[in-house]
Amino acid sequence: MKPLSPLFAIALGLAALAASAADTDQNAAAQRCEESVSSTLQRVRGKAVQDVQFIGAKRALTVDGDDIGVKGEGLYRRAGASVPFTYSCAVNLKTGATSGVVFKEAPEALAEQSKPWQPDLTNMSPEACEATVAALLKDKHPRVDGIAFLSDTRQLKPAGGALMSLEGQGTLKRAPGMNPNAFRYRCDLDPRNGKVVAARATD
Repeated sequence: MKPLSPLFAIALGLAALAASAADTDQNAAAQRCEESVSSTLQRVRGKAVQDVQFIGAKRALTVDGDDIGVKGEGLYRRAGASVPFTYSCAVNLKTGATSGVVFKEAPEALAEQSKPWQPDLTNMSPEACEATVAALLKDKHPRVDGIAFLSDTRQLKPAGGALMSLEGQGTLKRAPGMNPNAFRYRCDLDPRNGKVVAARATD
């Protein structure tokens, strides 16, 4: 086989370098676009948006001069549920600026998100939460003389992931003879088994 001429070998090397640089530019543009989509999602949908992820296999790039168009699909979590979405934007290679950021959730996912939250109370026990909180307060105030939980202040809310939180208020005497002090508490519970995952109290 006839060896390559030095000039042809150099040309091949330069072409490979140019292709590698183009790939690097396109990957950087895709990352820049997805960062903009993520920040737009969180700004529009609020703090409830968590764990925004992009599906690399679904990403498609188009090149038009200095502009790279990026389209793809992703997922984010909201109130413990996964919400799929599509997105698109354009990135200017010279300035790094993004424009035309658009995202669209699947209609069925939006419908699911609009349903009022209904907690599963099958295994939920306020007493388990309050016993854990009482133990925390006793550790903090060894001479505590009475802890009372105000049942009418209990509130259930969705927490991160598949958890739910129980929040409420109560009173305690830090030591015999002292006046009662108010405190607030919160427990994160796993509704599948009623287990207290985390608890805290502030007084």
